[in-house]
Amino acid sequence: NLERNSQMKSNSKNRSIACLILVVLAIFALAFIAWRGINGHNTNVVEETTDPETGEVVTSSAIEFRYGKGAAANIKLGLDLAGGVSITYEANKKNPSNTEMNDTVYKLQKRVENYSTESEVRQEGTNRITVDIPGVTNANEILEALGKAGAIEFIDPNGEVVIDGSDIANAQAATIQAQTTGLNEYVVQLELNKAGTKKFAKATEEFVGQPISIVYDGNTISEPIVNQAITSGEAQISGQETFAEAEELASTIRIGALPLELHEVQSNTVGAKLGAEALRTSLIAGAIGFILVVLFMCAYYRIPGLAASIALTLYVVLVLISLNVLDVTLTLPGIAGIILSVGMAVDANVIIFQRIREELADGKTILSAMKVGFDKALSAIVDGNVTTLIAAIVLWVKGSGTVKGFAQTLFIGIILSMFTALFVTRSILNALYHLGLNKIGMFGVQKEVKVRDFVGNKVKFFGISGAMIILCIAALIFNKATIGNILNYGLDFQGGTSTKITLNSDVSAVEEQKNVADLMKETVGNIPETAVIEDENAVSLKTEELDLTKREAVTTAFKDTYGIPEDQIAIQNISGSVSSEMRSDAIISVIIAAICMLIYIWIRFKDFNFGASAVLALLHDVICVLLVYAAARISVGNTFIACMLTIVGYSINATIVIFDRIRETLHGKRSEEALKNVVNTSISSTFTRSINTSLTTLIMVLMLAILGVEDIRAFAIPLMAGIICGGYSSICITGILWFTLKTKFVKKKK
Repeated sequence: NLERNSQMKSNSKNRSIACLILVVLAIFALAFIAWRGINGHNTNVVEETTDPETGEVVTSSAIEFRYGKGAAANIKLGLDLAGGVSITYEANKKNPSNTEMNDTVYKLQKRVENYSTESEVRQEGTNRITVDIPGVTNANEILEALGKAGAIEFIDPNGEVVIDGSDIANAQAATIQAQTTGLNEYVVQLELNKAGTKKFAKATEEFVGQPISIVYDGNTISEPIVNQAITSGEAQISGQETFAEAEELASTIRIGALPLELHEVQSNTVGAKLGAEALRTSLIAGAIGFILVVLFMCAYYRIPGLAASIALTLYVVLVLISLNVLDVTLTLPGIAGIILSVGMAVDANVIIFQRIREELADGKTILSAMKVGFDKALSAIVDGNVTTLIAAIVLWVKGSGTVKGFAQTLFIGIILSMFTALFVTRSILNALYHLGLNKIGMFGVQKEVKVRDFVGNKVKFFGISGAMIILCIAALIFNKATIGNILNYGLDFQGGTSTKITLNSDVSAVEEQKNVADLMKETVGNIPETAVIEDENAVSLKTEELDLTKREAVTTAFKDTYGIPEDQIAIQNISGSVSSEMRSDAIISVIIAAICMLIYIWIRFKDFNFGASAVLALLHDVICVLLVYAAARISVGNTFIACMLTIVGYSINATIVIFDRIRETLHGKRSEEALKNVVNTSISSTFTRSINTSLTTLIMVLMLAILGVEDIRAFAIPLMAGIICGGYSSICITGILWFTLKTKFVKKKK
């Protein structure tokens, strides 16, 4: 028997060593993939560029390392990180068909690929199209070039329309050699579809030797002479003095060839320099926050904390690979979503480790305590993560742009955090145990829980919450009286134009604040609603909606006055109709998410009182965060939706842990005194978990608030308030609310 036991221990140790080695190798292998990708290789890159003056094609080649699939370097960056231009168009036609929308998207995609191969054109809703062109610096030129997708028409000498945009297949600038002189000649090569070929053949046969006018949006842009009948559907428009002039004419024809006429309803330009700075500071914040969380976990939870830290490292690597493999576009709020999900990933581990400590305190062996701890923590982990997933899904479906990016990274993070906590952490913990790290002191034993009388202090807690609600109402009323709105609505919810100017490092934003506002007024005759100092070198101004001409004038004025490049000027423009939709979407998103979460809680806990008390606690947390927005007058925009739904999910997550413990200890108790003891015991036994989870998540978000750019800080600060309020409500409000509702339906006995 002794020999058999010795052999079993030896086998367990060997398996543990193998398991740990596999995990470490997996981390290194996946980290390598995250850096280099699969099939990363050196390649000879050949680039062809056309001289705009001569039209000659210049070829160059260089050896370049190409990252493979899965590499973090291949993660698509949103415009707020890569810089570039984003424009949303709306069709002038009331109910465009699917064919018309698909054809318009296709032709716009071909058009914008001339600016960047990473450009993306996508349909949104039934009548809108969004164009994203990352990495470009000539934002205003692109906006002007795409401009209004007005109608293109070829008109004969009698004033009749020969063909229009629906008849044109393509138009490209080209350089040909004249047969008579041998010199280069710049032309536009026109391609027509089947219907256009027939129309054009008939007209050119009739009007040989006469001009056919090319009219774009009511203006004649060219009047080429018909030299001969054109029956093949392919024509050359000559007479351009330079290749650039030919390209401009071809571009105009292509734009006008869109099946639908479009008008701009939203645009955003971000300088590449500003995007790079946002990415750099966010990554630094995430790295520092991650290190602090790892140090805390190892110091407080010892060996389990070490296992969790290894699993968290694997988790971060998996997130980076998933973003690339799933082709997710990473945005600034998306980085915030990853950083937030790291903090929330710790929560599952904390729940498990607290359970293990409790089992050790009951006298169980370490192996038995680990098994029971994981088993008992499972329901709380699954329920908590499902409710947060609901918030992420609602944001994914109802959100747009950067908010959708936040939802995607949060969704991926939650799925991977459950996997690493329930499977990877467990495997590593078992491996470390069998390697000899098996002393109880290395795991920690839960000290005797002091049961505090939370229910007995309900008047005090309800009083604090009532005061917060009153302060929130007062702040909203004060804002309405002073700034005209209950909240400081940003562009997303109010419409208008926002201009952010990043001055040179030797220019103080404080000193130039008034001058910047005055220059804006002189340029467009529009007094800015606000001239806000974002940091020591940046000033942002919000005005009523400016058309493209005025936006170009603003860019030119700031470039000339302060000697800054265009990529240090970011302009966002949103029409009133779009901002109105965003406001309604925000309200609908929060309501849908809350209803779905409550239905889930009601079904899982089979008690209406759990759902009702969770609703009231959620309202409490939302009002507290609203107070921060109102009192600090933080801009309320699209990220407001993400912040509120994250708080809703986070608060529900914390509440479920306590509800799970109440359900576990209830055992049919019905008297008021027994229910009071159940609530007090449940809250007290989960108190450490509530504090530690809030603390680790707070560390991650705090780093964003300290190191992040202004847009991230405007998201992180309310989120911090929500985390604190969510921790407070889960400890001091939800359980007491459940007790209050429950006892109202209990028949009191002597």
